[in-house]
Formats: sequence, structure tokens, C-alpha cells
Amino acid sequence: MPHDRPISPHLQIYTLPLTGIISISHRLTGVFLIVGLMGIVTMLVQIQNGMLSYLQMQSMLQFLPVKLLFAGFIYALIFHLCHGIRHLIWDTGHSFSRETLTRYALIEIFASLILTVITLVVLL
Repeated sequence: MPHDRPISPHLQIYTLPLTGIISISHRLTGVFLIVGLMGIVTMLVQIQNGMLSYLQMQSMLQFLPVKLLFAGFIYALIFHLCHGIRHLIWDTGHSFSRETLTRYALIEIFASLILTVITLVVLL
């Protein structure tokens, strides 16, 4: 029995607006922050376990994949912060026009990238 109803667009046809992508990214960075914080707690436990454990942790932190994960954690933290500031602006009842939403999304992306690079330069 054929249906004469239109079929809903799926992800191969429908493209998410930038604000939708930012919203999904905010949730994903939140999950990444939880995983990263568990890693930080693990490092603190290693520090507490004595000098040998601390030295093993220090040698592990020298590997490139671990450094990349650290940089990703820093980016997730700063991106999450920038998006949180955007939500605070929304809480005031401002910036809900389509043009403003897109402009603020772009500002959020660039600000988080620039702040991440500055943070990594200072830390490393």
C-alpha cells in the first residue's frame, strides 16, 4: 500500500545549521571533559602513590598521542566555556535573531581556537 505522505528528510539530504552543529559539539565536549577529568584524577592518584608511580606517569605524558589528548581536553574545556558564555547571553533574552546566532557561533569557534592556542603556548 503506497503512502502519499512526504518522507522526512534524513541527514544525507538535510544539513544542520551551524548553531545545531555547535549545540551537538557542546554536548560532545562535555562528555570529553568528563573523560578528561577522570584522567586528571588518575594522574593525581599516581602522584599520591609515590615517586616511582609519578615518574612512570611523567614518562607516559611525553608520548605524542597523550599530548594530543591533552590539547583536545584543553580545547574542549575552552569551547565549553565559550558556549556557556553564549548561553548566559541568551539568558538575558538577547541575540536570538538568525544572523546574530550565526555570528555568535562563528565568534565562539574562533575564540575557542585562539584561546586554546594561547593556553597551549603558555603551558608548553
